[in-house]
Amino acid sequence: MSTYYYLVAGLPDISLEDGKLNYTVDSFKSELYPELSAKDRSVIDLFYLKFDNENLLKLLKDKDAQISARGNFSSEELHQLIEAVREGDTPDSRFPAYFYDFIIRYFALPADELYRAQDLLAAAYYAYAMKCGNSFVAEWFKFSLNLNNILAALTARKYKLDVDTVVVGDTEICDLLRSSNARDFGLNEVLDYFEPIQRISEVEELVEREKKVDLLKWKWLEEESFFHYFTIERLFVFLLQLEMIERWITLDKEKGNELFREMIQNLKNEVQIPEEFRK
Repeated sequence: MSTYYYLVAGLPDISLEDGKLNYTVDSFKSELYPELSAKDRSVIDLFYLKFDNENLLKLLKDKDAQISARGNFSSEELHQLIEAVREGDTPDSRFPAYFYDFIIRYFALPADELYRAQDLLAAAYYAYAMKCGNSFVAEWFKFSLNLNNILAALTARKYKLDVDTVVVGDTEICDLLRSSNARDFGLNEVLDYFEPIQRISEVEELVEREKKVDLLKWKWLEEESFFHYFTIERLFVFLLQLEMIERWITLDKEKGNELFREMIQNLKNEVQIPEEFRK
């Protein structure tokens, strides 16, 4: 029986109290993550790496900065990596290779171009994740990158800004966004989710737009993970949805509660999946 089965079986203990989750992204890291195999941990690490990205940037800008404890690496470990790169030492295999490459690029940036650091790191992160070897997780990162870039490109066009400066990454979709003069960047027939993104971009109220973005992500995750029962892919989805709910509770308590109940019900339903699908 998979580790994930036991998580689902324990879901009745997960509840909302006073608009707050008593099971969070942090809970997962401390309670379930240690029980995963090394291979499965490497998949879940991709989720937590975004916190490491933020921490790395903070420490490069200010060595005394306080960092989030949500990442895979401690402040001391990241300081050691930064110093190793500074000294030209061989990179430690514990860290993803893009950390080392990014730090080198960061040190080479002129002072007036340091603003590019966040986009450079994001591009490296997505490129790394899309080559992770897990097809579902790789597709999620591709979808997420496309979603962010399309929204950024549409906004840039709306305010007559240079699209090239807001698109992150080096993919065929990125190239189309940077080069196409078509109203839809030539993507309407390439991506079945272009029109929903375009509609979202037209929403003026920022909180409402953010919720619609998350709803689109939620829909993609539910549809694409439909046949992943008790797998690391479903755990990955669980984490992403849990993070969204944490944010929704801050933005809209009622919507957060509603979506949390929906997620829990969906997961509890999976416990009833016929035996032949559990193999």
